Amino acid sequence: MPSSTGSLCADANRPAGCLPVADPRPWAILLMGPTASGKTELAVELVERLPCEIISVDSGMIYRGLDIGTAKPGPEVLARAPHHLIDILDPTESYSTARFREQALDLMRTITTRGRIPLLVGGTMLYFRALQQGLAPLPSADPELRAALLAEAERCGWAALHARLMALDPETGSRIHPNDPQRIQRALEVCLLTGRPMSTLLHSAQREPFPFRLLKLVRAPRERAVLHDRIEVRFQRMLNLGLVDEVAGLWARGDLTPDLPAMRCVGYRQVLDYLLERSTWSEMERRGVYATRQLAKRQMTWLRAESGCHWLEDACDPLAAALKLIEPILGKLDLPAPADCTTLNPNSQH
Repeated sequence: MPSSTGSLCADANRPAGCLPVADPRPWAILLMGPTASGKTELAVELVERLPCEIISVDSGMIYRGLDIGTAKPGPEVLARAPHHLIDILDPTESYSTARFREQALDLMRTITTRGRIPLLVGGTMLYFRALQQGLAPLPSADPELRAALLAEAERCGWAALHARLMALDPETGSRIHPNDPQRIQRALEVCLLTGRPMSTLLHSAQREPFPFRLLKLVRAPRERAVLHDRIEVRFQRMLNLGLVDEVAGLWARGDLTPDLPAMRCVGYRQVLDYLLERSTWSEMERRGVYATRQLAKRQMTWLRAESGCHWLEDACDPLAAALKLIEPILGKLDLPAPADCTTLNPNSQH
């Protein structure tokens, strides 16, 4: 694997060492990784040592009341390292990728004006992609068409609608899980309203230059089995902490439905099925772990394809490695030199 010890690069699509000296854009740090990889712990340690502010990039932590199942930082952690973009919505509300991008960029500019560095942390890869690449202008939601698609799903199932999407837009369909009704519905809606695949519209969009230089860090174990074990242990810990009671309390409100994005978050969907007597406890445990592992697999697939990333693995001290990579942004920090344990664009061992 190539070494990451070269100079940092503003444009993640260029090789290290190519950054023009006069590039005026401010820096931002992306700390990405699969679920259960230790991103939050590393982010908090960085904030305690560096002039950074955390922006959460997590489509579950945005919801109030979804705490245990999203591994949302608790009050003591938030006191040490406040997070932007958590607890900003009620579980009945919807949230779009476009809204995330707008809010994240506004926060990044504000943080920069305070003389600090935005540190974007999370595992919602769609948000990271939209942040960097922008969004194509897509048609607004059509209530009648959405109702028709929902009725079709109730008759035939979401798997059938996913198959329909694959026929109309195989590129988009291949990126969307057959059990992701919200994204299936939206992709089909765009196809039917415009007569063109959503992937074609996204590719043809004009992109404005991204206003920040990016240092992209990935926190992930080298071995898949290590991540799988962590996921199982963490899901069991969530159950021990009261995840079932948390979901039961949300459901007892009476205004939530299984199809809401909040209730379809990994873990919540499986626990809700248990509460609705659609599965046994053991089935819920097994399905929760399996769904989380599938999520991690999709996250890792995206990360392996992302260019310009520095991977922070378990063979060394991830904090020391991250600080060494960040040092050129802030100037000399008098940090100890860690072992050379980061890599650029790792191979399929990840």
